[in-house]
Amino acid sequence: MKTYIKLAWRNLWRNKRRTIITVLSVLFAFFLALVMRSMQLGSYDLMVESAVKTSTGYIQIHALGYWDDKTIDNTFISTDTLEGRLLSTRHITAFIPRLESFALISSGDMTKGIAVIGTDPEKENAISALRNRVIRGSYFEKDDNSVLIGEALADYLKVDVNDTIVLLSQGYHGESAQGAYPVKGIVRFTAPEMNSSMLYMSLTAAQKLYSAPERLTSLSVLLDNKKYIRFVADQLKIINAENLEVMTWRELLPEMVQAIQSDNVSGQFMLGILYVVVGFGIFGTIMMMTIERRREFGIMVAVGMRRVKLAFIVFVETVILALVGIAAGAALSYPIILYYHLHPYQLTGETAKAMAEFNVEPVMPFALEPGFFINQSLVVIILSILAAIYPLTVIGRFKIIPALRGK
Repeated sequence: MKTYIKLAWRNLWRNKRRTIITVLSVLFAFFLALVMRSMQLGSYDLMVESAVKTSTGYIQIHALGYWDDKTIDNTFISTDTLEGRLLSTRHITAFIPRLESFALISSGDMTKGIAVIGTDPEKENAISALRNRVIRGSYFEKDDNSVLIGEALADYLKVDVNDTIVLLSQGYHGESAQGAYPVKGIVRFTAPEMNSSMLYMSLTAAQKLYSAPERLTSLSVLLDNKKYIRFVADQLKIINAENLEVMTWRELLPEMVQAIQSDNVSGQFMLGILYVVVGFGIFGTIMMMTIERRREFGIMVAVGMRRVKLAFIVFVETVILALVGIAAGAALSYPIILYYHLHPYQLTGETAKAMAEFNVEPVMPFALEPGFFINQSLVVIILSILAAIYPLTVIGRFKIIPALRGK
């Protein structure tokens, strides 16, 4: 085997130009495929991460039927058994208790319908970095009876830090929900909708407002790695009570899943076109190489070399070309992917505005996963093997006398 590899390597470099052209074509395709795929997967990860940290979590636990009918009556009381299970389950890094509902917010003559989120301030900040979004005033504390509101909402109501707003809604089992709260901080979200219609308050204050002591609308669960979502969800369902429901982010955000799948198909289609072009390039190079070497093949068979061994050497040559191109493409693309993985590219203009609409930070991070390096390498190797079918066929069928004459 070692002898065959040595012969194949020497054969390749007897015509340096042909070998370099073939390697460059593989390198170019592999480089573009890795960069394109890394950009795509990075943007998907950013979308999912933004959504799960600010809203649903990778997994959400809520009362049975709450997701179809989001009312304050469809709440539940978290038990020590459930929280103990969350703390002891592998891959769970945090869980956020939330009480979410709607209310009319009023200041002076200005009134507007908004979303109210009651949450644990420290846990919320640890996951969504809400404290960093405060642009005026200060962050709220666990037992505060004050609120944080979006910047655009504050402008609409014409209020600032230390001003008082009034909330009016319906509480648990029809109780009247009303209260006056000082504004402790103004926060800025990237999504205009959140900026103009979002209010945060402490969980205890929200439970008191809605006459729902100890009750929650959801427990949002965060993981150390999204690939364990199904495993963790199954573990939680084992101890799940009949009145609770465990759902993953894919079930909670079907529109996002469909958008990612649609974009992923278009990205794979573009990769397919790229590889078809490169595949024909590799095939054309190998075909020319085979035609040029017909006399060489004829001489080798004439002096006693078996066609099977000759075909194997040519096959090894093709694989070596692919592996060299893959190695060079990986070496060239890895520093670029690593840099933009650590320092995401900042987007501007209309693209940035479009991403802000979905509360996604306007950056383009690159994903750095071994999986797509391996997958793209396998595609290139398969293309090279398919291209090697032609010279193998020629070697198996050519006649020695015409081949010696170069025909």
